[in-house]
Amino acid sequence: MTVRAREWDVTESLEVRCPPDAVYAALADSRRMAEWSPEVWRVWSRGDRFVGFNRRALWVWFTVCHVVAADPGREFAFDVTTFGLPVARWGYRLTPTRHGTQVTEYWIDHRRHGWRRHLAELLGLVFTGTPAVQRAARNRAGMRLTLRRLAAACETAG
Repeated sequence: MTVRAREWDVTESLEVRCPPDAVYAALADSRRMAEWSPEVWRVWSRGDRFVGFNRRALWVWFTVCHVVAADPGREFAFDVTTFGLPVARWGYRLTPTRHGTQVTEYWIDHRRHGWRRHLAELLGLVFTGTPAVQRAARNRAGMRLTLRRLAAACETAG
């Protein structure tokens, strides 16, 4: 039996044929994440905080998010918690290219230490059906789809 090492971060990139400011404007409207993410189905937003309502198969869960980077045309990032426990940081770095913008989506697992780690991992399994060691692989697949959908939406709009 092969034991897989846990991945603590994932990065995926895709070029979007739109300028960085246009891509940033789409990302910074957190309510639009439901258009792109394969897990997010609704977002409630107020100021620099939002709640993401997520679903995968039979599992439904929510996360509380706090924007930690909002640099127009460059980066948009937010920290995710559940029941007050740190879960992850999600973000998007934007780099101008000759034909538009290189969008790099990243995820950093914040479930790393002590009893909070174990409780957050247990809650993740119960609510999402995904063991912590498999979360990076699931996120990688979701990020690829999210980036393709983001690109299509931005390129169609602009």
